[in-house]
Amino acid sequence: MSRTRPAPDDRPLRRLLAALPAPVARSYRWLCRPAMVWLRVPLALVLMLGGCLGFLPILGFWMVPLGVLLLAEDVPPLRRPTLRLLGAVQGRWDRYRLKRRESGSRD
Repeated sequence: MSRTRPAPDDRPLRRLLAALPAPVARSYRWLCRPAMVWLRVPLALVLMLGGCLGFLPILGFWMVPLGVLLLAEDVPPLRRPTLRLLGAVQGRWDRYRLKRRESGSRD
């Protein structure tokens, strides 16, 4: 079952939504309303299929994780691994930024 707002255990998702531009975050929240399941699931599948053709112009591999994130709203077994992976990516990104900041201050 889909939720309109991330649950407290969805910290990586809440963090991602806070970092996104306001119109993008608003669009994601709109798509995640329970009434939008008829649009969300096909859109997620189209994004994932388009991401598989990421070597073509306009399409990109970035579409796959976005499609999985949308699909995880409606497929409970997919939700936990998706949020774990999102948290891991954010952790790596934080370490990378910290490392760059430290090396930049030494120059």
